[in-house]
Formats: sequence, structure tokens, C-alpha cells
Amino acid sequence: MSDIKSLDELKSAVSAAAPSSPAVVSMAPVRVQVRDKLGRSYATGKRKNAIARVWVKPGSGKVVVNGKEMAAYFARPVLQMILKQPFTIANVEGQFDVFATVSGGGLSGQAGAVKHGISKALQLYEPTLRPALKAAGFLTRDSRVVERKKYGKAKARRSFQFSKR
Repeated sequence: MSDIKSLDELKSAVSAAAPSSPAVVSMAPVRVQVRDKLGRSYATGKRKNAIARVWVKPGSGKVVVNGKEMAAYFARPVLQMILKQPFTIANVEGQFDVFATVSGGGLSGQAGAVKHGISKALQLYEPTLRPALKAAGFLTRDSRVVERKKYGKAKARRSFQFSKR
């Protein structure tokens, strides 16, 4: 066996070892639809201390969070806009019904958790939506959490007021 010392030698060695054939296999994983017996896709979304369990199924665009309509649970328009972002990016507004149960954290963290769960459930229901959702960053869990309070400090990093005398 000879030593390969340049890229050209490497290319020729690879092409000689494996001649070009139509049976070249792509390394990308094949994504399949994941649905339960009721035709829904399930995903868990997380943000800060909030955890959302989300079910997505075809429908008229109704969003129910903890048994309430989206507008009743998330009263602020900004939070409602956050929940609608995955549908807008994927161009499927009004095509899916969402049922979510969310616990922990505050309203902002809960809205982010539901958005994360919707995005994950949509890409499980229809794998062709994955590239758009991934490019928008909706499938990535935002791992930022509140830093813990330390001993001898007023908060996580803030010191008590210093007095010279």
C-alpha cells in the first residue's frame, strides 16, 4: 500500500476503490411521519422552567392551552404572535389544531415552550416542514435558565452594598 501525499492522489485512490455508481447512499437520515392512532403528532417543548406537552392534528387552526383558548390563556398579543410563528414559517396557517398542556415558569416562558413543542410536533407530523422550521431556529431548545443564587451574595452575582465605615 502506497502513502498518499496530496489531495489529487487521495481523489484518485477513492475513485479507484469505489467506482461511480448510481447506488451512492446519502448520509442524511430518512425522516418518517410520526402519528398516533388518532392522527396526532406529539412533542414536548421547553423554555426556561416551562414544559409544554403539545399535540398537533389537521384542523381549522384552533389552539387550546390548558383547556382555554389561546386568546384567553395568552392575553398579550406578543405571546399570541409567538405561538403563531411556526405556522407562519411553515406556510400552514389555519391547517392544524393544537392541544397543549403547559406547566412551570411564567407566561413568556410558557409561550416559548408551546412554540418549541408546536415546531417539533409539526416536523414530526410532516417531515417536509423540517428545513423551514430548522432554518428559523424553532427546533432548537433555548437552554438559557436563571442562574442560581450564591452564598454571600444578594442575588446570583449582585453583592451586598459596600460601606467603608
